[in-house]
Amino acid sequence: MNFPKKTNILHIILLLFILSSCEKEKKKVELRDDQLPKTTLPIMKPLLQKEPKLEAQFISEKRSQIDSFYQKNWPNNTANGSFLVAKNGQIIFEKYEGYANFNSKTLINANTPLHIASVSKVITATAILKLVNAKRITLDQRVNTLLTEFPYPDVTIRTLLNHRSGMRNYAYFTDRDKSVWDRKNILTNQDILTLLATKNIELENKTDTRFSYCNTNYAILALIIEKVTQKTYKDAMAALIFKPLNMKNTYVFDYEKDKNTAVTSYKGNKVEIGKDYLDAIYGDKNIYSTPRDLLKFDRARSSSQFLNPSLLKEVYKGYSNERKGTKNYGLGIRMINWDTGQNFYFHNGWWHGNTSSYITLKEEGVTIIALSNKFTRKTYNVRKLAVLFGDYPFKFEVD
Repeated sequence: MNFPKKTNILHIILLLFILSSCEKEKKKVELRDDQLPKTTLPIMKPLLQKEPKLEAQFISEKRSQIDSFYQKNWPNNTANGSFLVAKNGQIIFEKYEGYANFNSKTLINANTPLHIASVSKVITATAILKLVNAKRITLDQRVNTLLTEFPYPDVTIRTLLNHRSGMRNYAYFTDRDKSVWDRKNILTNQDILTLLATKNIELENKTDTRFSYCNTNYAILALIIEKVTQKTYKDAMAALIFKPLNMKNTYVFDYEKDKNTAVTSYKGNKVEIGKDYLDAIYGDKNIYSTPRDLLKFDRARSSSQFLNPSLLKEVYKGYSNERKGTKNYGLGIRMINWDTGQNFYFHNGWWHGNTSSYITLKEEGVTIIALSNKFTRKTYNVRKLAVLFGDYPFKFEVD
């Protein structure tokens, strides 16, 4: 390195210090999850590479087609929720309509967090996968090595993620027998674990013999996140995912703190749906978010820094081939695998009057998000929009 003759020696020292600091910062950024100190959480990172900019004509054409779909799917302004379609992280179409609260006439807007129901499972799985990527846990680690009172020795983290644990749904073994649980009391994640350990709750199926979608799996995964991070699930999700991705309008529902302030859910006839004894459970549900925040999350999952390639391959592998092709499940993601080789990745959700749909078209870089707090199955129709971006065999008439 050559310096001008008149350069002050102090300037040279300062310059060398700056260069050294930049090099250290560069090395710090480049650390893989598995190279981090054990006390450092493996956070989600935004998509660093610049994605191709969409042409104005493409945006205009797709926006018109999506708007036509929107008007047909939710005619006469009947939607009550949030909707977004983006490609390469660039928003093509978004719409916010209806009320967060019908009584106060509070409108839903781009910053209104709605309950995303079982789409929460994708985010819970992502936190677990980052911990696996950092070698804090392993996919095939037995759950009872982490949660010592867990009573099923063959259940692993993988079989929780892919719904092959064989466990029974907590909503079913707590709602009928008062000797197991009194529904006058609010149920917690720890309560579920204690009941499994003390009430002789038998498995529904032998572990890893068949797929059976079960919310209990993700309630237990949330406890594992707490055990490994030494944080509450709420704080862990904020530290691992929400804050690093600047998801400012996303949070984990705290029953005592948020029950009177969170966006209300409704039946289709606008009758308010109250809270019940299952509303404190998290991991399988109870994340509130917005389409714009979920777009940030989706693009981060497309980052080369998300997971190492071998682990990423496991995420999108189908584990429920008892119904080959039409329904399948990976590690925290639903999928359809057609004989043509085309794959469709998504997750839907429903809780009380809240419905949600998260679609990620991996090959096309497309994100589709639909959320509603007024019960409607029309939320799930947004999958048809995939045909606008790729060869997906859904029935959809394009104007």
